[in-house]
Amino acid sequence: MNSFLTLRTKSGAFSFHLHKKTWITVLFLSLFSFFLFIVSLSIGSSFISPVDVIKQLSGHGSGEYDFVLNTLRLPRVLLAFMVGAALGVAGLILQWVIRNPLASPDIIGVTVGASVGAIVFIVFFMGTISITWLPLSAILGAAIVSTLIYLLSWKQGVTPIRLVLMGIGVAAAMKAVVTMLLVLSEAAVTTKSYLWLTGSLYGANWQDVYSMFPWVLFFIPLTFLPARTVSVKELGDDVAVGLGVKVQSKRLLLLFISVALAGSSVAFAGGIEFVGLVAPHIARMLIGRSFAGLVPISALIGGIIVAIADVVARTAFLPLDIPAGVFTAGIGAPFFIYLLYRNRNK
Repeated sequence: MNSFLTLRTKSGAFSFHLHKKTWITVLFLSLFSFFLFIVSLSIGSSFISPVDVIKQLSGHGSGEYDFVLNTLRLPRVLLAFMVGAALGVAGLILQWVIRNPLASPDIIGVTVGASVGAIVFIVFFMGTISITWLPLSAILGAAIVSTLIYLLSWKQGVTPIRLVLMGIGVAAAMKAVVTMLLVLSEAAVTTKSYLWLTGSLYGANWQDVYSMFPWVLFFIPLTFLPARTVSVKELGDDVAVGLGVKVQSKRLLLLFISVALAGSSVAFAGGIEFVGLVAPHIARMLIGRSFAGLVPISALIGGIIVAIADVVARTAFLPLDIPAGVFTAGIGAPFFIYLLYRNRNK
């Protein structure tokens, strides 16, 4: 009995040979995500029956909950899933490129770069330029800092160890810049910046959803393009080059995708941490090490983590709305310590 299913285009340009367990896991997580989606829309300062939620979404509702669902909750829940999915895949890419299970966008400097771009905008341009330019500033910051890390790591090519060490160093420097900007800013600006740095989906609207969706729609599927060569690179650069893999170009493409996904996530939800670290590890616990299979599962798990964190953030301490990043950090920090402990002798 064949335990694998193959997904292949007619031209043969894309071909993925995945275990049936992977497809079953994707199906299960998709169903759980739908369940969580309905529950997230149901609970809040006022409870709405899941039946009424489904009726409203299908266009058969009475209109009684139109404002609460369509304006307040639905954009926030959708944005939570997209941000989590983007962070999950970004973290997966970095862990494979760097060949380090402790790598993630917030640890090696990508997230910090986006934060610098956003804080510079908040401190110097808030009030003079429309707030709609804040996401672009964050993405630009992530791109500039990531490019700097890549260039500083270059020495006849980029090796994973140089990349992660340079990323940690540059991230520390960028955090110092952020702290200095906050200290020198007015109290109101500092408060807003701290809330944004923690990571929050408060005030999410349809414009945020429409702006974030193209990044997820384009860059997550693009991750499958170099998927067939990723496993080969895990054997080492020398082996991969000997087998004809263009290591540097593939690594650059993957890093570009990771920066785009992480930067866009930070742009629309702030500095939500540890999702990029935790989601790929949980995915590997479920299905093993098939990169093509890990992409959708990491995306689903990342979306689930952020969605759950946001539900808890806006309902556990009513009438307060706690930043979701507080709860992702509460989950991720112990998990990070566990990974360090587990890998201490490796």
